[in-house]
Amino acid sequence: MTSASTIRKRTLAVLGGTAIAALTLAGCSGGGGATTGSKPLTIGTTDKVTVLDPAGSYDNGSFAVQNQVFPFLYNTPYGSPDVQPDIAASGDFTSPTAFTVKLKPGLKFANGHDLTSSDVKFTFDRDLKIADANGPSSLLYNLASVDAPDKTTVVFNLKTANDQVFKQILSSPAGPIVDEEVFPADKLATDQEIVKAHAFAGQYDITSYDFNNLIAYKANPNYDGVLGKAKTDIVNVKYYASQSNLKLDVQKGNIDVAFRSLSPTDVANLEKDSKVTVYHGPGGEIRYFVFNFQTQPFGTKTADADPAKALAVRQAAADLVDRDALAKNVYKGTYSPLYSYVPDGLTGATTVLKDLYGNGKGGPDAGKAKKALADAGVTTPVKIDLQYNTDHYGESSSDEYAAIKSQLEAGGLFTVNLQSTEYVQYSKDRKAGVYSVFQLGWFPDYSDADNYLTPFFYNPTDKEAFIINHYDDPAVDALILKQGVTSDKAERAKLIEEIQAKVAAQLPTVPLLQGDQVAVAVKGVSGVKDTLDASFKFRYAALSKG
Repeated sequence: MTSASTIRKRTLAVLGGTAIAALTLAGCSGGGGATTGSKPLTIGTTDKVTVLDPAGSYDNGSFAVQNQVFPFLYNTPYGSPDVQPDIAASGDFTSPTAFTVKLKPGLKFANGHDLTSSDVKFTFDRDLKIADANGPSSLLYNLASVDAPDKTTVVFNLKTANDQVFKQILSSPAGPIVDEEVFPADKLATDQEIVKAHAFAGQYDITSYDFNNLIAYKANPNYDGVLGKAKTDIVNVKYYASQSNLKLDVQKGNIDVAFRSLSPTDVANLEKDSKVTVYHGPGGEIRYFVFNFQTQPFGTKTADADPAKALAVRQAAADLVDRDALAKNVYKGTYSPLYSYVPDGLTGATTVLKDLYGNGKGGPDAGKAKKALADAGVTTPVKIDLQYNTDHYGESSSDEYAAIKSQLEAGGLFTVNLQSTEYVQYSKDRKAGVYSVFQLGWFPDYSDADNYLTPFFYNPTDKEAFIINHYDDPAVDALILKQGVTSDKAERAKLIEEIQAKVAAQLPTVPLLQGDQVAVAVKGVSGVKDTLDASFKFRYAALSKG
């Protein structure tokens, strides 16, 4: 990235499975005591790892592992979306463009290697040098260079002054600190090299690794960070190819925890089970669809291009969407309606879409949609090709987009051609501009409104926002840049609200749903609420079994 808020490119591993961060905790037989006093835990998941090396992965499955084993300078403590020093003792701006971090003394990796400022400098220099296409280096858009003047001091030299989200980025997928005695400086380390060297300094070490089959963790006694020591000494994570097998093993008690993901129907059924308790927590995942400004009806590269008519099409679609029906009927309450671009719970969140579109109360309004099209001179029905995906965004996407098709076709205003494509091809086609209207989802890199604005709507001259829909508004760009360097919290919140209002009037995307985190627990497993906080990170160390 090239400026204070350049595009944060995203590997769209968002909403893997069904997009529900669902935890189901069940009794599990298993021997062995833990040094912490908790019995060993077995966790099941359908979220796959791509690579363990933080420089080469930018997806939920890999980050779920990295969160357990790698240290961060800053992290989100249990129960809070606000970052605090983790293995850092402190961090402050020593000049407008210099963010200086002091490390805690005596830090060690699990292999006994010292963890010093040299490792920190090596980590960030390496990320920028490798710049892997599947990695998170784009998050370091504002980082010019890193200095390590002594063993416990790190100075991040920034391109733009007063960066208000840099500490958050240090807690993001770009933030895991690696061991410079293990990781090569100019290429990715293999999973086997990393595990064999025990190159970890987070709450856990990895003792056994069978790629996307089974990972064995053991609490790391050397961890000295804001999260504290792990409550459970031994954790095993089993990987599943299907949700049904994951659910079956939970029901049989073969695993203690099932995390990402269970279907909405499974969660609804568990709500009725008297032997378990279902917990809901704030979720950062969002679901939405995107208009390609070039190829949508009346788009800039269509034969009948007309900006006013194109806007009317987007407005009418926003008038017809029934988010509450999607949340209740498709996702059984595991998602909530999303009426703006920043999810509820984050600073600056609004309900601007509820105010501007539909019946003004969050529901659809076919009459309003009809008027928007008629006023622009649009002949109905308007044909829309709407693309979605199930193997990445979850099996429930079929029901979700069948419902959206019905909603858009209400009153005869639209004719929707609904199509689904396998994700590998879907991702290529989307980036190539093949689709005129298409599904996307998002899981945040860090819990700040900026992460729902910059990657979507900031379009500098040399790059385009990751959604690649050819939306561009210099006024929005300027506001996004400004909020990123505004230190006054109230003023920054107003800027975030203003950005949402401007974007909502143009509708490059139509936000639909905000995902809840869901946990289902039986007796004997504790710490569930601690995992369901606004940090959006699931940490095994919070759980224990009596």
